[in-house]
This record gives sequence, structure tokens and C-alpha cells, in this order.
Amino acid sequence: MLNVTVLLFATLKDHAGTSRLALTLPGDAAALRDVRVALAGAQPALAQYLPTAVAAINQDFAFDDSPVQDGDEVAFFPPVSGGAPGWPEVCRVAHEPIRLDEITRAVTTPETGAVCIFSGAVRGETRGKDADQAVHTAWLEYEAYEPMALAKMRQVVAEIREKWPLVQGVAVVQRVGRLEVSEPTVLIACAAAHRDQGCFEAARYGIDRLKQIVPVWKKEIGPDGASWVEGDYHPAPDDRQA
Repeated sequence: MLNVTVLLFATLKDHAGTSRLALTLPGDAAALRDVRVALAGAQPALAQYLPTAVAAINQDFAFDDSPVQDGDEVAFFPPVSGGAPGWPEVCRVAHEPIRLDEITRAVTTPETGAVCIFSGAVRGETRGKDADQAVHTAWLEYEAYEPMALAKMRQVVAEIREKWPLVQGVAVVQRVGRLEVSEPTVLIACAAAHRDQGCFEAARYGIDRLKQIVPVWKKEIGPDGASWVEGDYHPAPDDRQA
């Protein structure tokens, strides 16, 4: 018998009515696909969502043929809406407001002459193709699979350094909890000696990559109720940590 701990996030957590449960699998060997089947049997409300849910084993992406061992931690969640010695890095899941000056100081050194910063914010009004109609948001609730989120943030930093070796300090910060309209939700900061040494491109890559592989979700709360916002990117084997 194999005993595993299952963690559920965002919509899966809501449908199951719990974020954590214990699951026992028959036999001495199992793969992730066996966990999906067993979980669907234990939680029928999840059956229609599990085939497309992203999975992780012990805080890294996993796939249906990935082996599962006794005592493993297996997480299921919707698709998500290393470094050079001496250069500063900040990877943080923040429960408090993001402070721009603090992060800027943290990623700069006496050699820094340029810092490119991307910061997202809670949008209170979203207009679609019909400009006369808008969807209003009162606030957002952010949730993260925190241990894995930090690991994938460090992966994003490592990828930035590989692609832009002249970038110096890097910060990847994501807020969680309740965020009001106009409040910063995420921050990517990339520092370099000069502005033409990749800091613009690296910051853009950082936010795009965060939205692909860092397990963070948001729930929009508005006048008509609340709903989770899910992405459509499904990780591939290349998205695993090297």
C-alpha cells in the first residue's frame, strides 16, 4: 500500500471542499495516473477536472507516467494564470504589500546603473470588445502553492541568467491574500550595469514565465459574485527544474 498526501488549489479546492487529504493506493508501485483515478473515486466532484489539472510531486511538475512513492506529496491545480555567484536575488511570496524601494535596493549593487521593473496591479474595471460594457472587480484574492512557487521562481531567475548573462540582480515577488483595486500584485525587477544589457527583455520574460509555471491563482470578487481565473498553459517536461 502507498500512502500519499494530496494538496488541492483554487477551483479544485473549492469543488472538493478541502485543500488537503490523505489517499491510499493499492500495491507497491504507482504512477501519477493512478493517483488521478484514485482521487476521482474518493472525490467524485473532482472527476471532470482532474484529467486537465496540472500536477506536481514533491513540489515539481509531474506527468501521468511519473512514479509515485510512499509518503509523496502530490498537488493538483489549474494551469497557472540558481544564479551567478555574487549577484543578488529575491524570490518571495509576499503576504504584505510590495515595497518598490525595498526591492530596488535589494537587487542593486555599486555596479548597477539600470533597473527595469514590471509591476502588475488590481484592475477595477475590464472592458471587452464592447467598450460600452465593463466588468467590475471589487478586489482579488490570490492563492499560491507556496513551496513550489518559490522553487519555480528560482527557476525563472536561473532561466533569466542563462538567457541574459549581463543581468545582475533579479527579483520575482508575488502577493497573496486579499488585494484591493490599484494594489500591486506582482513585481519583476532586473538590474544591469547599463540599460542595453538585457534588463528590459529579462523583465518581460520574467513576468511571462511566472504566469506559465509559478503556481499562483486569483479569484475575482465583484458585484455579481466570485470566480477563479485560470490560465490555459499546460507545463511540458522541459518546464521541470534542470
